Amino acid sequence: MPNFQLNTLSTTVRTLFPGFLIAALIALSAQFISEHYGAPAMLMALLFGIALNFLSEEGPCKAGIAFSARTVLRFGVVLLGMRISFEMAAGLGWPIVGLVAAGLISTIIFGMLIARFTGHGPRFAFLSAGSVAICGASAAMAIAAILPQDDRSEERLVFTVVGVTLLSTIAMILYPIFAVMLGFSDQTAGVFIGATVHDVAQVVGAGFSVSQEAGDIATIVKLIRVAMLAPIILVASIIIRRLATSTNETGQRPPIIPGFVAGFIIVVVVNSFGLIPGAVITLSSELSRWALLTAIGAVGLKTSLREVVKVGYPAIILLVAETVFIALFVIGGLKLLAA
Repeated sequence: MPNFQLNTLSTTVRTLFPGFLIAALIALSAQFISEHYGAPAMLMALLFGIALNFLSEEGPCKAGIAFSARTVLRFGVVLLGMRISFEMAAGLGWPIVGLVAAGLISTIIFGMLIARFTGHGPRFAFLSAGSVAICGASAAMAIAAILPQDDRSEERLVFTVVGVTLLSTIAMILYPIFAVMLGFSDQTAGVFIGATVHDVAQVVGAGFSVSQEAGDIATIVKLIRVAMLAPIILVASIIIRRLATSTNETGQRPPIIPGFVAGFIIVVVVNSFGLIPGAVITLSSELSRWALLTAIGAVGLKTSLREVVKVGYPAIILLVAETVFIALFVIGGLKLLAA
């Protein structure tokens, strides 16, 4: 029996390794470009993957690419929880946490409401609004993992990742300037940047370009937004499960809590009680970043650029509108709190 299990494991590893290796090499290449030339690593991984799309067709790499786009992604999301604790929220003050949560929820609702005017359904609306509201490309991949799949799921995901990454990069440049124009203190500027810029890397870049204090606060605020990924996905999973039940009584229902979301929550709770050593947190955070980078490379490998282009200008308008909405919402909230 043990020999049989070992043989099965060996066969599985041999099957998955070529595709996983390609995705991992794409992640390494993207990180190299990011470190030496300043380009967003997520965007580079996605574009490199798209350029090698032919590898995801029938052949030795197909299974490993699919494994990297799904399982490695979920593993990375779970480890993302290592960076988050309840202490972060307490340190900022509950009015700020309330503003961040209200901005997140309002942006998702806004996206769902206006999507119909751009010709898009609830799947793309939730995917785009969730990625803008929570944490950019990482949120987009996590949300895509729970949405019902159809023949356009991959292209919607890729379009969203490219869109939010580009918008986040633009925000990284412009938002520190806006913060100065609006007369924000370093602390308020940190909250503004952390609550509105999409991706963690761009939040760090924008925050520390203002000051050390602004950078520290922006990072904490951003991680609080990341922590809200779990409850948002949990609620969405329950809604999707109920819809699946009402439309298909005999079909297999989605799980109430996806395993990777449960894992994320457990890791956050354990970390909040200080049970995880600092060295483990540092290692896990780095491993999470590489897992997500590998996963987005695999998503790119599975995607045809010709199909992504078909998403069209209305999708761009939707992403820009959601980005502008959350920025204006947070600015208004900060003005009210300062009054």
